[in-house]
Amino acid sequence: MEKDRIKKILLVGNPNVGKSVIFSRLTGVDVIVSNYPGTTVEYLKGNLSIGDEKIEVVDVPGTYSLEPTSPAEEVAVNMLKKSIEEKDSIILNIIDSTNLERNLNLTLQVLQLDIPVIVVLNFWDEVKHIGIKIDVKRLEEILGVPVFTTCAISGEGIKELITNLNMAKKGSLHFKEKDRWKEVGKIVGEVQRITHKHHTFLEKLQEWTIHPQTAIPISIVLVFIFFYIIRFIGEGLINFLLDPFFNNILIHPISFLSKILSFNRCLHNIFIGELIDGKIDYKLSFGLLTTGLYVEFGQVLPYVFSFYLVLSFLEDSGYLPRLAVIFDRIMHIVGLHGMGIIPMLLGFGCNVPGILSTRILETRRARFIAITLMSISIPCMSLTAMIFGLLGKYGIKGILPVYLTLFLIWLTGGMIMKFFSKGEVPEIFLEIPPYRIPYFKGMMKKVWIRIKWFIKDATPYVLLGIFIVNILYTFKIIDFMGRITGKFFLKFFSIPPEAAVAIIVGFLRKDVAVGMLAPLNLGLKQLVISTTMLAISFPCAATFATILKEIGLKDLLKSTGIMLITAFITGILLNLIIP
Repeated sequence: MEKDRIKKILLVGNPNVGKSVIFSRLTGVDVIVSNYPGTTVEYLKGNLSIGDEKIEVVDVPGTYSLEPTSPAEEVAVNMLKKSIEEKDSIILNIIDSTNLERNLNLTLQVLQLDIPVIVVLNFWDEVKHIGIKIDVKRLEEILGVPVFTTCAISGEGIKELITNLNMAKKGSLHFKEKDRWKEVGKIVGEVQRITHKHHTFLEKLQEWTIHPQTAIPISIVLVFIFFYIIRFIGEGLINFLLDPFFNNILIHPISFLSKILSFNRCLHNIFIGELIDGKIDYKLSFGLLTTGLYVEFGQVLPYVFSFYLVLSFLEDSGYLPRLAVIFDRIMHIVGLHGMGIIPMLLGFGCNVPGILSTRILETRRARFIAITLMSISIPCMSLTAMIFGLLGKYGIKGILPVYLTLFLIWLTGGMIMKFFSKGEVPEIFLEIPPYRIPYFKGMMKKVWIRIKWFIKDATPYVLLGIFIVNILYTFKIIDFMGRITGKFFLKFFSIPPEAAVAIIVGFLRKDVAVGMLAPLNLGLKQLVISTTMLAISFPCAATFATILKEIGLKDLLKSTGIMLITAFITGILLNLIIP
């Protein structure tokens, strides 16, 4: 195929073959995450620049076969059919060369398509380490298309692959479709040799982290370590980078603007907020340009960044599938299988991508349970950052009651929903990839995509929340709301009217609502009850909209009812239990 005719490259392969790393090697920073039309299946698009020419690169959803058995595989097949019609594409068929037999099944199907193909044997470094020898030239002769070897992590072979894209050919291999697996076995027998080798430490570690007796203790220790790392990185960014920036640099233009707006108290309150002892206080002033910017970029973003950094490492190293298998039995207790742990982990970063990721669950019942549990018991990193800021001064006796309560709600709520929801819990069918060292550039690109999405989604709601709160204060509506709800909240939850208003405002943005509790000088009991009820009750507006989109109005109303009942009961119980 002539090089100047290539307009699109499709990366096609089984799941966990390194497609995403090769995609990162080929494309730049500007990557688009899209939903395939008419589906909820996501895929990545980017551009490969060769001189002045730009070629679109598409990371096709992973599939084991062109005979689809899932929505993702259906999308993969449809994308290939469309590219055949457009006649301007080539396929890079990415193969895990440590598992040649399984991967060649898809390869033989791809070679029957009317589209040029290059076969890429990835993880070539691992092949050498584990005693597998593959005759690349003979494989190339049999398949009738170019075959290149790569180690995507180190970049080995990528440059050679890019410079030879014009060598892509349509497959000339002929066989009867019913004999496909027989043909796969014949090819593997001819090109692959396996020699004896001793287990490496990494292979032993793989066994330890999947064996029930050792895997659960290791996973618990690792989860604590990773959350410590998240807090360490987040606090480090706040203490040594962001706080100095806000307090020593940004304070000057904001103070200048404060003087300019001093003639109009309403405008001053909206943009700057109240002056505390004659000075701007980023945590208490509650203006758009003070607390609004500080909450989003000075307190929340550092933790969101550190969370997604750790999560990307877990994804790319191969540990997340193991975590799904390890927690499969526990997840069955709440009506889910082990893959349900992945949306929960994503929910700790932000509930919206967590809810979107419930698409990996097979049944509507499972998605409803997962989404509801996430909404009432998984605090996003924004909320977590604010809870730690508010209760951190009390140490473990401030933080533990909140998170222990949320865990108990997750467990008991899941058991109750499992009991009352009709349907069975499907078993988990999951391929566990070997451990691999993450590709740093690809990992950071993934973090950057998620951070961009978070800023785009979260910032408007933070600013809108603070703007509305200031309007409510200016027109005395806060006082009115406090008078209406105050006696109810005080009687049942020991919460003063001002804190009750914060819980109501939490519908817009929970981290903003937690910030409203800071100036109220609440006691430890009141703070624990307020923050716990805030975490359980209405998700923020962005999450609410996403739930509506994902499960529809009927299930959204059910989920909302469960939230309100749970928050009410929990508030009463905490009020009775906490001295």
